[in-house]
Amino acid sequence: MLEIGSKAPDFLLPDQNGKVHSLADYKGKKVILYFYPKDMTGGCTAQACSFRDRYPQIQEKGAVVLGVSKDSVESHKRFEEKHLWV
Repeated sequence: MLEIGSKAPDFLLPDQNGKVHSLADYKGKKVILYFYPKDMTGGCTAQACSFRDRYPQIQEKGAVVLGVSKDSVESHKRFEEKHLWV
């Protein structure tokens, strides 16, 4: 398990649109990397919506938010359409 402030290992993972991201793509930027167990669950939805609601302030600080779970691209897309920036 990673500790707060420790360096995360690089990864290659698709987002809700199928675009593959690497942690290395964000080198030199502040990254909020959070892991969650499943799309559409209460706690995960609350956490994602909290990031959504604070995203302008996060951007002002020069940071990006990356959420990671084992769910499919299709599941992530449904989640985005229901809860996030659509």
